[in-house]
Amino acid sequence: MTSAILSIDPGSTANTFRRKRFAHIIRLIDAVIAEKGSCHILDVGGEVRYWGAVGDLLQERNVKIDLINLTAEPVNDPMFRSFAGSGCDMTQFADESYDLVHSNSVIEHVGNWQNMKAFAKEVRRIAPRYYVQAPYFWFPIEPHFRAPFFHWLPESWRAKILYRFKLGFSEKPGNYDDAMLDTQDAHLPDGAQMKHLFPDAEHVPERFLGVFVKSLMAIKG
Repeated sequence: MTSAILSIDPGSTANTFRRKRFAHIIRLIDAVIAEKGSCHILDVGGEVRYWGAVGDLLQERNVKIDLINLTAEPVNDPMFRSFAGSGCDMTQFADESYDLVHSNSVIEHVGNWQNMKAFAKEVRRIAPRYYVQAPYFWFPIEPHFRAPFFHWLPESWRAKILYRFKLGFSEKPGNYDDAMLDTQDAHLPDGAQMKHLFPDAEHVPERFLGVFVKSLMAIKG
């Protein structure tokens, strides 16, 4: 049977970055398989399509992936299961009940600092290994709104800009209240914050053009 995870554009820029990031993830997976013969992954905030960047590699390995999002999604690939829940409170999963926790560009969306700490604590509790990636605050282009320097502006300025213009992936807000909610949807971490949230991890920068740090990866393995 052909896996559903193979339906991603292999030539996209996003997929190119994913393939590079997945070198770290495959290394973690292979370490688990070397010990146990299989690897059970919890992907917090993930989608089946995301794993298409390495669908060929996953088919060669004994891997099972559980996805947890605010709402469960139907999946038709036997490699995956989908659950409903919050990444800040995953008490439905016991301590170290997974081999690896994975999360890509999610922690910046969980809310304030308290929520980010709760998210990180749950990630570190559920598995002995983890991979958490987040866009970097000091990269000059805000990744969600695709606008240079946007995230460095005061919050009220950002809301006013969003209220007047359509930026990035989002629809233009219908009112100022929605513009404020969109503004507060993402809190990009810097290096010090990631190191505080994941003190037992190796912290690896992802670079753009070999110079600019585009995102941060916290890896424990």
